Amino acid sequence: MFAGKLKQWYITIMNTVIISKSKIKKEGGVVVLPIEEYKRLTEGSVPTYYLTGKASSKADRLVSKSIREYEAGKCRTIKSLADLD
Repeated sequence: MFAGKLKQWYITIMNTVIISKSKIKKEGGVVVLPIEEYKRLTEGSVPTYYLTGKASSKADRLVSKSIREYEAGKCRTIKSLADLD
C-alpha cells in the first residue's frame, strides 16, 4: 500500500511544473507550446535578407579577398581587441 502511494506521489511530482504567481505577474504571463511549434515560430521571427546587384557583387569580392588572405596566412588569432595595436 505504501509503495503504491509513494509511486503515485513520485509520478505526480515529476509531472508537475511549478511557476510562482509573482513570476507570472512580473513577466506578463506564460506560454506553453510544443517544441516543433516553438521552432517554427523562432525560425520565422528573424528576417532573411538577400543582397542583389552591386551590393551582392561587392560582398562576394570582399569574401573572396578575405579567403585569399586567410589562405595566404595573413590572418592572426587574437585574445583581445587590445592585441590589434
